[in-house]
Amino acid sequence: MRITRVLGAALLALGLAAGPAAADSSPSPSASADGAAPTRAGTSFRTATEIEQGQRATASGSTGDYLYWSFAADTGQRPTVEATVKLPDTHGAQTWQLDVYDGLRRRQACQYGASARTAAQGTGSVELACVLRTVRGWSEQWSDDPLPGTYYVRLTVVDLGASDLGQPVGAEVRVDSKDIGGAAAVDGRLGKPLVPGIAAKSEAEKNGSKGAVLSSFGSDDGWSSGWWSDRWVWTAIGGVLAALAGIGGYALTRGSGRPSRVPPGV
Repeated sequence: MRITRVLGAALLALGLAAGPAAADSSPSPSASADGAAPTRAGTSFRTATEIEQGQRATASGSTGDYLYWSFAADTGQRPTVEATVKLPDTHGAQTWQLDVYDGLRRRQACQYGASARTAAQGTGSVELACVLRTVRGWSEQWSDDPLPGTYYVRLTVVDLGASDLGQPVGAEVRVDSKDIGGAAAVDGRLGKPLVPGIAAKSEAEKNGSKGAVLSSFGSDDGWSSGWWSDRWVWTAIGGVLAALAGIGGYALTRGSGRPSRVPPGV
């Protein structure tokens, strides 16, 4: 009975500890449908149109244009950028490319996904995708690991015939993320997220002026970079299981304290 009570208490503690971890591992919620999705794109990093994760942004342009959007990604997220280019009825073969840059304008490699595709002559549309690496809370200065902050999406054609240059096209872009959680946690913290304009804003506040900020993403308490992650929950679970194993092993090997059989004649 004592072992049964110990097992029951340990399993209850295990379930309570695993609850928050299971909640953290679920995909991040989509952006609110109340906000109107952007219908235009920027033409440079500085004029990139801000979009929220879960929004489907649209834009009209011409072949040869550079279309830019920006979005925010936080620690533990694995962003997926998808783009669809609607081509004119008549066109030659052309290659479109989707690039993603971080707040320092370093091009981020795609884990998987077709970030460049060639549309054959007469094809109505071309679809591109890029799944980034998991955003880390901290990394070495020489590394190009993705860090929390602003990310830029650039969509453009990289190969086409001269006769197709300047033809009208339509573009759709959507960004979603999967929360990886403590599996990607590191021992470190980024002082500030890589959001262009944070340094300029801090300097402007010191001088008592209201300077222009390149991005409105993020705030002092709006980013999750720090020491806490759900790996601490799993560490506690491991400790509970180890203690449970020790108690069970002791209970099974110590015996009842008296001989199970009395010798004859005693």
